[in-house]
Amino acid sequence: MRNRVVVTGMGVCAPNGVRLQEFAKALGNLESGINFQPQLQELNFSCQIAGKPNIESIQLNSYFTNVQLKGLNSNGLIYGVIAGRDAWTDAGLGAAEVKPDWDSGIIFGTGILGVDKFREAIYRVDEGNVRRLGSTSVVQTMASGISAYLGGMLGCGNQVTTNSSACTTGTEALLMGYERIQAGKATRMLVGSCSDSGPYVWGGFDAMRILPRNYNDNPELASRPMSASASGFVPGSGSGALVLESLESAKNRGAKIYGEVLGGHCNSGGQRGTGSMTAANNTAVVRCILEALKDAEVEPNQVDAINGHLTATSRDAQEIKNWSTALNRSGEDFPHINSFKGMIGHCLAAAGSIECVGALLQLKEQRIYGNVNCEDLHPEIKSMIADSKIPLKTRGHPVKILAKASFGFGDVNACVIFRTYPN
Repeated sequence: MRNRVVVTGMGVCAPNGVRLQEFAKALGNLESGINFQPQLQELNFSCQIAGKPNIESIQLNSYFTNVQLKGLNSNGLIYGVIAGRDAWTDAGLGAAEVKPDWDSGIIFGTGILGVDKFREAIYRVDEGNVRRLGSTSVVQTMASGISAYLGGMLGCGNQVTTNSSACTTGTEALLMGYERIQAGKATRMLVGSCSDSGPYVWGGFDAMRILPRNYNDNPELASRPMSASASGFVPGSGSGALVLESLESAKNRGAKIYGEVLGGHCNSGGQRGTGSMTAANNTAVVRCILEALKDAEVEPNQVDAINGHLTATSRDAQEIKNWSTALNRSGEDFPHINSFKGMIGHCLAAAGSIECVGALLQLKEQRIYGNVNCEDLHPEIKSMIADSKIPLKTRGHPVKILAKASFGFGDVNACVIFRTYPN
């Protein structure tokens, strides 16, 4: 017998909404969090827009101690702590006071952490002022800094670790936590991911010329998943967090439940065939979806909705084709599908976790959030699925089974299957 796993808490720090209620409202109203970034203009970026959480009104001393706030210069870590602690509170859980909570663990991923702190440290060292680095330089720049911070704040005594798989990171972290609870090795796991913001994170993508250049004066129109006029992804940042818990534990303590995790799968295309460092192997993507359905014991015709990776690049049409192949569904038979990246941009390592939070909100609210900026559907997509399956407005719709997938640099894939609870 495998333990059933449910989601009992969520937190988010997204470009269009910090904290769960604000994020849900923004998604429902199709509000964009993509804005012009003056710093990118000053640094001669071609793409001068991005999705960056607005945390100016957030009281950080309600998340960090005064000691932790001293010298804190890692926005990715800040985003992760806000989302992670909010998820824990949302689940009705408190921090362990005396002994570690042996039943609770953390898997919280990132792509790169504390890049601004690292830059600050480099200057200190080059100036010969190594003693002025401060005592938190290491923990703010090590990849596992986010899980270490959250682990100490909450007193988690089970596995506390960090994963990193580019854009797949957040969805992979969720599946890793799910598997640990399912196997009986933990009762609950805080899972999620975070991503730094700023020019030192986004610069490499601008150099690759895969970001849109013609929307600096119209940032809200720039991110165009599934659109014929899509010209690249808009960089984003932030964090999403979810509390996974065994169904038995959740029921015993009367916790609210956002949805059930039925199963999933992670794989790699090995950068063979159509796969490369920056493009997915299509055979591997199809296989990942099929294996996720198999693990969840769900038939392809049972999927009601898909929250895709769909980044507003030339890969969008191929992703739709892969979904159609895996599910053997097309036209009016294709599930409803959406992408949140039109509103928040591509949040890199945080993308999967933020989007999983949004996907589960759809289950809880029994509605499908609309897509923005894809009124001019890509002709290849238009030939595969009916326009009605790509809603342009948020609509109430029964959703029992939802598939969410992420595909990352390095030709790595993850797909998770959620179900409405109670089923």
